[in-house]
Amino acid sequence: MTVLVTGAAGFIGSHVAHRLLDRGDEVIGLDDLNAYYDVTLKDARLAQLTARKGFTLVREDVGAKEPMLALATRFPALDRIVHLAAQAGVRHSLTDPHAYTHANVEGQLNILELARRLPGLKHLAYASSSSVYGGNTKLPFSVEDRVDLPVSLYAATKRAGELMAHCYSHLYGIPATGLRFFTVYGPWGRPDMSAYLFTKAIFEGRPITIFNHGDMKRDFTYIDDIANGVIAALDRPAGGTPPHTVYNLGNHRSEALMHFIHVLEQAIGREAIKEFAPMQPGDVKETYADIAASQRDLGFEPATSIETGLPQFVAWYRDYHGV
Repeated sequence: MTVLVTGAAGFIGSHVAHRLLDRGDEVIGLDDLNAYYDVTLKDARLAQLTARKGFTLVREDVGAKEPMLALATRFPALDRIVHLAAQAGVRHSLTDPHAYTHANVEGQLNILELARRLPGLKHLAYASSSSVYGGNTKLPFSVEDRVDLPVSLYAATKRAGELMAHCYSHLYGIPATGLRFFTVYGPWGRPDMSAYLFTKAIFEGRPITIFNHGDMKRDFTYIDDIANGVIAALDRPAGGTPPHTVYNLGNHRSEALMHFIHVLEQAIGREAIKEFAPMQPGDVKETYADIAASQRDLGFEPATSIETGLPQFVAWYRDYHGV
């Protein structure tokens, strides 16, 4: 297979690209290496990929129409797409909203337009987010729940992406599967996420900021489990009329934030200096994934607890940063 992986220099994208290469697929990795977070980390992820046989790097902005549509001519053998490129981060959407419409709405439209120009396309798997559940109070979050109460622009753009994919599946018969990720962490993780932020601060002896005074829970999901879920979804094209579906990919285990911090402290061997703060605008108090559909249809079985995953992240952090 020849697979386009957008966001290939990103956290999830780089892991998925390695999995595809491991099994012998040709991977076209697309990324614009934007500066939302440290480009050095993205370069380091890419260095591992570009050294591998079967990987081709395309440096383009997913929100740029003409370069994206030109991929249909440049790579006519493309038969699958894993669309992970996005402007991430709930809080950043409060300060740079146009980055989200550009990458997450225009980018999704460009991918859908590319997909309908590829006559051999078998499946499009794309990233959504648990953020689409917004202000829902029913737990766990199920794919059957209403998702029309976003509490951040980021969430609104990811929900828009789901609706656009549904529309294109209806109009053009494109098999498409949306994947709602729940708080992904692990080696090579994003520096703006809690595991990385807390670990860095603890090693540097700086306080960590704990929002909502610590009264938060998250369905923390280890990267290996997420990568397995993405590949499983990619290999099972959506059916139905239209051929579009959405799944939760989470650990199905909502952890108290304070317990998460305790496990991290144990892995690091130091106690965090804690500063408590009110809830941030756009945040939600708790996430918790109902994964019954992804277990049934994809064979998705997350296997990594935070007691196992956080020490592995800390080991990677020590090695990468020379701590």
